[in-house]
Order: sequence, then structure tokens, then C-alpha cells
Amino acid sequence: MPAPPLPRIPARALVTALLAAAFCAQAVAALRPHVPLLLAATVVSLAVEGVLFRWQRGMLSVFAKSHADITVRHVLRDLLLVVALLRLGEQHRETLYTPLIAGLLAFYALHCAIQAVSVLVRRTRTLPVVTRNIDASALRLSPAPPILLRRPGHRLLVFGLPATAGLLTTAATDDPRCAALGIALSLGLALLGLYDLLVRLLPSRRPASEREALEWLDAWLAEYRPTAGLYFSGGVSSAYQANMWLEPLAKLDGRPLIVLRERFMVQKIAPTDVPILCLPKVSTLMRLEESSLQVLIHPSNSGKTSQVLRIPTLKHTFVNHGESDKLSSCNPYAKAYDEVWVAGPAARERYAYAEVGVEDKDVVEIGRPQLDGVLPYEGAPTGACTTVLYAPTWEGWDGNPGNTSVVEAGENLVRALLADPGVRLLYKPHPLTGSVDPRAGAADLRIRELIRAANRERTGERPSDTGELALLTAELDRLTAIAGRASADQVERMLLQSAPEPGRAEAVARATAAWEEAYWASLPAWEHQVITDARPTLYACYNQADLLISDVSSVISDFLASGKPYAVANTSGLAEDVFRKAFPTVRAATVLTPDAAGVPELLDAVRHPEKDELVQARAELKRHLLGPDEPTSQVRFNEAVQSLCSASLEHRARMAERLAAEAPEIPDQRRSVTPRRPAHPA
Repeated sequence: MPAPPLPRIPARALVTALLAAAFCAQAVAALRPHVPLLLAATVVSLAVEGVLFRWQRGMLSVFAKSHADITVRHVLRDLLLVVALLRLGEQHRETLYTPLIAGLLAFYALHCAIQAVSVLVRRTRTLPVVTRNIDASALRLSPAPPILLRRPGHRLLVFGLPATAGLLTTAATDDPRCAALGIALSLGLALLGLYDLLVRLLPSRRPASEREALEWLDAWLAEYRPTAGLYFSGGVSSAYQANMWLEPLAKLDGRPLIVLRERFMVQKIAPTDVPILCLPKVSTLMRLEESSLQVLIHPSNSGKTSQVLRIPTLKHTFVNHGESDKLSSCNPYAKAYDEVWVAGPAARERYAYAEVGVEDKDVVEIGRPQLDGVLPYEGAPTGACTTVLYAPTWEGWDGNPGNTSVVEAGENLVRALLADPGVRLLYKPHPLTGSVDPRAGAADLRIRELIRAANRERTGERPSDTGELALLTAELDRLTAIAGRASADQVERMLLQSAPEPGRAEAVARATAAWEEAYWASLPAWEHQVITDARPTLYACYNQADLLISDVSSVISDFLASGKPYAVANTSGLAEDVFRKAFPTVRAATVLTPDAAGVPELLDAVRHPEKDELVQARAELKRHLLGPDEPTSQVRFNEAVQSLCSASLEHRARMAERLAAEAPEIPDQRRSVTPRRPAHPA
């Protein structure tokens, strides 16, 4: 069994102690002077710096807050080497080292100059708009400067290393030419770096100015003429909320658009051909008012949502990123939107019951377009094994024990399933499991170990590896890769992630379908699986499963699209009848207790459909939660978008007529080009 990793705090303390001891030893060696100790202390000091930048980057900010950043440490290290040289030599040799000290000071001056120019370059490369899937070459986009020129810590270590090594060699050999050569190399590197940055400040090499970029944005909006857009703002881990709506958005009639607010989110959005605009500033966002955009679709609420709601020419609708019986599906903020789009009658009733201010006339049922690819129920399992998908949700923020079954019931459920030799388990935990409650994370790890142990006890024939899956994975990765090197900045990514090639979306869809088929074919039909990667998706797992076990969440609502049996773990502490009444999505489910006592009977009903007493209940609940099968959800989604677009155009026409009739003499201040300067007092 591997040894447990060192705790973070002792590791940081060890690094700090080593660095402090190295500097103290270097100081003692410089003052005595003692060459072997000086060599050892300097090498250890440089090695610890490398550890800091490679494995303990969090400590860099701690040192910076203590006014002991990389520049101070590097200057101190070289200063102690200079002191050692002066102490080692005779008094008349001080004049010999004066040029070396001057060269060292010049290097540090160049380091400061590089940092100042680097800031200027970064500012010129920070555009008011960030794009993806859009040809923005007119903005004079260019590759980013080398990473060493943008990170002062890395730059000082690399550029200053020849000078430090030269001083150290001179201390060991008493040959000043070594120090002179090292300092000259450092100066040369610094001059080359400064030249590279200064060239990028030339007018012909700079990206477009803010004014030019905004003019380009207006021109692109006028040329593309977007009709409906997806608006999203959120944190790093929330991108999945927008990603689940990308495919339905791409299939809309008209010209779809994705509007983001955070620059980092541009790279978090999954592969899509839909144009992406990131407008960080409110003033830039307001330029959408003059565009042809008519509707914005909101999959989540955020603090920045209120900013876009101020645009009077747009209609806004809230679609949420999943529906469940939880209170988060009926947020009072929903009344701020023009319409609220839900899957079926259940959500309409939920809003009416919650009394959060959403009027029934503003609720539109569109189904769940993401579920159109979920295959319908075809009866009893036909394979050698019954495939059970256990997909628990995460623990949530409120500490409610009923949120997730992982803590109280997860291990019992998995043990009961693994005890049946005819079960094949697919375990797909929520990505955020354990992010709030450590008990959930620990239980998740124990569940994975139970599955690995069960697989060690099983034997059977494995499919031969033809290499097809590897080829399809490489092809799918190529088609969906977000272009750009790791060190690229936003401007360089905008250059590389230009307008997609025609037909790329269809190619991705074909490659995804082929990959999923090859993936499942590559796995033994008897082997349990822990699925945590982005591929295969949860919906692909639905199509493989004969039975779902989950918690009260959108997972069971979505699984109902298949019509297959499902079970819900009751860890809320409520009696079963109260539990069913409190959560309508449980109405057609088998309710399991935390001890998993009902699992054998559940499996028997799945294998013998004549014993399944919930078939009709599932069909009724599916219509109640997701609406009718015809027309499809994508068709209803598209119709809802077109209807709201028409309402937006009618609203614009009425407002234009009213303004023209009521105040023809009032100029449009937003179109004013030359604002009047305030008069100076006499």
C-alpha cells in the first residue's frame, strides 16, 4: 500500500525552513568567507526556488505578502555572492569587481524595465471583447509574447541564472572572467527580452485599440444579425450549466449567439460552432441594445444577470440547467424574466405552489431538448447482465442529508448490487461530490474501492483490442480540441479559434456517435465501471442502463424520458408516504431505504416486467414532468424561441412608434458623437 502523501502545511513549512536555512548559511559563508559552504547553500537556495515554482506555487504569494518576493530573494542571493567575492579577494581587488557589480545592477534595472513594458503589452492585448468561433483577424491579432516575458518570477530565475552561476564559479575559482561571462549572458537575455516586448508596442504590431475593437464589434453584429442568444455568467465549475444547452441552441432556426461575461469562461464552454462573444464590461454589453438580437436564454441566475436585464430591446427567458423537486428550481429571481420555460406541467404547478411571483401566463412548456437522444424502454434486459446505473447527486450547500445518498446509503446500495452475480454496475458520481462535505468524498472513494474489489473477483472474456477506440478517440479529440498552446493569451486564442470550418458540427456529431458505440463495445459486458470522465455523457449511460438508482435531482427527471424503471434512495428521514408526497418525481419510483433492503425485489421486477407495477405510473409521470412526446422537445424549444422573438420585434416597433410620436424633438443621446464640454467658471 503506498505511503500517504505529506500534509500540505508541513510541506510548506519544510520548504520555508530550507530556504531560510540556505540564506543564513549563504550569509555565514559570505562573511567568513567559506567557499564550500557558499556553494552548497547557493545550490540549495536555487533548488528550493525551483520547488516553489513547480510544486508549491501557493507559497509564492505568501512570500510576496511578506515582502520577500522572488526579486528580493534573487537580489539577496547575488548580493551575498558579491560580498563573498569581496571578502575572498584582497582590498586592492575591489576595483576589479566594480564593473561586475555595475553589470549586475544594470541587469536588475533591465528586469524592472521588462516588467514595466510587459504590463504595457498586456494592457494593449486586453481587448474589450473576447471571441471564439468568429473571424476577428481585423483586430490585428497576433501570438502572445513568450511566457518568460510575462511572468517576472520565472523570467528572473532563468535570465538571472547565468549571472548567479558566474558569480558562484568565480567564488570557487577566483577567476573574475566567469562572473563577467555570466553577467554578460544575463544582460544579453534581458536586452533580447526587452527588444521583443518593445517591438510589440509599435502601432503596426499592437492589436486594435478599444475604440477600434468596439467599432469592429458593432460591424460584426450588424453583419451576423443574431436573433437568439444564450447568456451565461458564473464560476469556473459552473460551465456545465451552459454546456447542456449548446446543442439545442445550435439547432435553432435563425442565427444563435453565446454571450459570456467572464473572460476565463470562453475556454470553459464545450466545443460548439455557435459564435461566442465575451463582453466583460457593462458598457460593452449595452451595445447589444442596438443589435438585431431579440432574445436571451438564461440557464442560470448570477449577480451579472441584472445588468443584461436592463436592455429594453431584448426579451429574456429562464430555462434553468435542470429540473428537480428542490427549491432551487423555483427561485424567486425567475420573476425578473419575461418568460420561464419549463419541461412540463409539473414545473408549472411547482411555480404556482411556490408563490414566488411567476405568473402562470409567463410559464411555457418546452420539454427537455437535451433528452431527444435518450432511447425508449424496450422491456426486460436481453444481455447476460442487468446493467444498473447508480448516479447520485452531490451534497449541496445546505447540509440537508436528503440531498445525496452517497454518505448514508451509497456503500449499502453498492454492496447489495455487487452481491448479485447478474448485475453490471455503472457508477457515475456527481463531479462536485465531496466538495462541501468531506464525508461524501470519503464515501465516494470507498465505493470505488468496493467496485474495484468486485471486478478482481470476476473473470470472463474481454473484447479484443482492435485499436478502433483509440483511433476514434484521437479523431474526436482533434475535432473538439480548443486550439491554442497552454501559454497562449486571449488574443492569441482569438486568432486560433476563428470561424469554424463548414460541416465541423456534423463531423463532431458523427464522431461522437461512433466513439460511444466503440467505447461500450470495448468493455466486457460483465465488468463494473466507474465513470468520471466527460465522456461518455450521462445521457449515453442512460441508454446502456436497464435501471437507474439516484437521488431527488434532475437526474431522475431526465431518466424518465426513457420510461425505464428507476429507484430513489430516501435518506431524508421522512416516511415513505411523506417522501413521495414531498417530491413528485418519486411518484413512479421504487423507494429504497438507507440499508438497501429492497434491492433484490427491485432487480427481480426489472428482469420480469410482469412484476413491475410502476409501468403506467412512469408513463404518466413522464408526461407530467417532460410533456408529450410529440412534437419533440427541440421543435417546442424552437417554437418558443420564435414566438418570443416575434414578441421582441413587436415591442421594438411599438416603442419606436411611441418615441417618434411623443418626442420627435429629443435627440438620441446614445448616438451623440460630440458631447458638450462643461463651461469653465468665469
